[in-house]
Amino acid sequence: MTDLPAAVEIREEGPREGFQIEPGPIPSARKVELIQALAATGLRQIQVCSFVSPKLVPGWADAEAVLSEITPPPGVAFTALWFNAAGLNRALAFRDRLKLYGSISFAASEAFSRKNLNRDRAGQMEAMRALTRTHQEAGVPVTRVSVQAGFGCNYSGDVAPAQLVQAVADGMAIAAESGASITEVTLADTMGWATPLRIERGVGAVRERWPAVPIALHLHDTRGLGIANAMAGLRLGVARFDTTVGGLGGCPFAGQPGAPGNICTEELALLCAEMGIATGVDLDALIAAGHLAEEIVGHRLPSELLRSGPLDAFRRRAA
Repeated sequence: MTDLPAAVEIREEGPREGFQIEPGPIPSARKVELIQALAATGLRQIQVCSFVSPKLVPGWADAEAVLSEITPPPGVAFTALWFNAAGLNRALAFRDRLKLYGSISFAASEAFSRKNLNRDRAGQMEAMRALTRTHQEAGVPVTRVSVQAGFGCNYSGDVAPAQLVQAVADGMAIAAESGASITEVTLADTMGWATPLRIERGVGAVRERWPAVPIALHLHDTRGLGIANAMAGLRLGVARFDTTVGGLGGCPFAGQPGAPGNICTEELALLCAEMGIATGVDLDALIAAGHLAEEIVGHRLPSELLRSGPLDAFRRRAA
């Protein structure tokens, strides 16, 4: 049985994901250029920057400079990423142009949490309680539970659906304590361990426990299964996906240097188009943005569609 959605929300994260990991330095003006190009493709949400330590992520030391030069067009939401109160305070200065919301974040692998945050489960619970309070005191709604390493971990191996459900349950518990209204659970395949079967089992387990809460997928293409995993999600009715144009980015905290990043925005858009699933995206404009991204970073990106082009041109030629 399948439950394909009629429409899918593709949420672009290329600027944030890509420019945080590229060696650079990439001029702020070029980052602005790519964001503006993406905003003209029909995408409705673009994560434009990170408010994180410039020492740890120098690629986004210019977050304020970039945001000062961009304004979201009508119908497009710009978002940003932060992990602590200091990052939130930086984001608050741009309330006029950012869609601000808070996330309660856990890892399904405690080894991943210890490696990257130096926190065990109890420590992350306390950190998330404090950050949730900080968001609410600032008037920023906390609407999402996010789970990292949801399908496997380079530090601890396979992640069972029960571990994934427990991580979501931890986030839901904090939401209940604080009175936060959760409108989405995002499941991230941070290190590329997912397979279609793991997607089916993981999404199924979470949906069985919280059937009314929409699920989003944040899939990495580390082992070439990203689009196959997206297809598994689509067959389950998942209608929200995080992607990056051209496949920009990677996970700098995954212990696997050089690993590819998220599934490519244009490849998911093509898959949806060929299956009759609406995205609202102009595929040709998106491919052009992908070529621009390659020009900006100065090297080839993982997207095969940037090499081959869409099918419509060949259909017209064959007609």
